[in-house]
Amino acid sequence: QVQLVESGGGLVQAGGSLRLSCAASGRTFSIYALGWFRQAPGKEREFVSGISWSGGSTYYAESVKGRFTISRDNAKNTMYLQMNSLKPEDTAVYYCAADRSKNIVIRTPDYWGQGTQVTVSS
Repeated sequence: QVQLVESGGGLVQAGGSLRLSCAASGRTFSIYALGWFRQAPGKEREFVSGISWSGGSTYYAESVKGRFTISRDNAKNTMYLQMNSLKPEDTAVYYCAADRSKNIVIRTPDYWGQGTQVTVSS
């Protein structure tokens, strides 16, 4: 099993920045990809960004490309999502996810975090 714990959400004004963290523990050697999903009220969960455990490959949804940066620190078993130029439409619960399949575009994660709220005010 793998446990994922997010932190770093909060309230920020439009144009501001936040950094989310996701700490992984347990059988992390089984993970190939890590990523972030988000779910806004009344909307389906959306895949935002993914990164390989080695950090060599990344993926961004068009809606966040150029504004968000995904990274990881293997020494700390932690993944980050730096979110800049935030917009009200970025408001959502953000979930950390991990997957054992060899694809950084995660479809159905093997593991989920509990989620952290990000609210962007206009």
